[in-house]
Amino acid sequence: MRILSIDGGGIRGILPASVLALCEERFCGGRSAGMFFDFIAGTSTGGIIALGLSLGMTAQDILRIYVDYGSEIFPARPPSSVSVVRRLQQARGFLRDLTNYRYDRAALSKRLVDVFGDQRLGDAERRLVVPSFDEYNEVHLFKTPHHPDYRRDWQERMVDVALSTSAAPTFFSTYKNGDRHFADGGVWANNPVMTALVDALACYDVNRRQIYILSLGCLETEFKFTEGQVLKGGVWHWKNIISSAMRLQSQNALGQAGLLIGRDHLLRVDGAVASEPIALDDYHRSVKELPDLATRIVNEHSDQLAAFFSTPRPTANAFFGSRALSS
Repeated sequence: MRILSIDGGGIRGILPASVLALCEERFCGGRSAGMFFDFIAGTSTGGIIALGLSLGMTAQDILRIYVDYGSEIFPARPPSSVSVVRRLQQARGFLRDLTNYRYDRAALSKRLVDVFGDQRLGDAERRLVVPSFDEYNEVHLFKTPHHPDYRRDWQERMVDVALSTSAAPTFFSTYKNGDRHFADGGVWANNPVMTALVDALACYDVNRRQIYILSLGCLETEFKFTEGQVLKGGVWHWKNIISSAMRLQSQNALGQAGLLIGRDHLLRVDGAVASEPIALDDYHRSVKELPDLATRIVNEHSDQLAAFFSTPRPTANAFFGSRALSS
């Protein structure tokens, strides 16, 4: 059994999409990377990629959406300038961000509708696990109907699932899906590797040593305690704690998965930049730097990656939805 797990990371989703696109070119004969996995888990931007792959889209086509429309979804802020007016605009933007979400969702919604139309989670050909959480602070996993107990989520529109998992706090408002509001699954499962592994072990009688996982990150960022955090504390000095929490969650999830299936059955693929970290909404740096980083990553892990794309996997059986009749 092969599992593909894709982290959240905003526009930095260009990195895992680029890695998968290169794998399609080198190892898959141009076929969709999704065809080579039994399970695909994705959070936030990783959830959007996972949904596309589950329908047979190629990573190359998904990457093109990020490159072509990322600047619409995350429009750039005014550049630094000595202009007094520009500085006042930047200050006003900073103050607005303290009490309001940063971006309008309209551009993202439009592009997702273009991609997914009215397709449902039950239309997916791969087993999916997509994290989110709701207004009652309850974690939620959107799942395809690959088990007879999974009777609810197959009716969800893929667009709604994508917008639910990617409603990143401070960047976008919560997303109203049905009678509940949802927010980004990255708050609790930015690296969703364990959500897929646990689901696989719960649904199927499979030996743990028969499971192989490819985990794709959206750019590793180093975090260290600052002097202010050590000596002073307070909300201001810990304002970026959510980024640290996401990284620590990823480390924990990878450690647990490695213990369950064996570290030699888990390949973690991620990269880092030598300069300042790339922000989740920095389209220009992401599109400029991440495809080249993806090439270096694939070159470095070529043999290990090739093993994941040796043989296509059968499509998943569905107990409910449009594909149930043919299962």
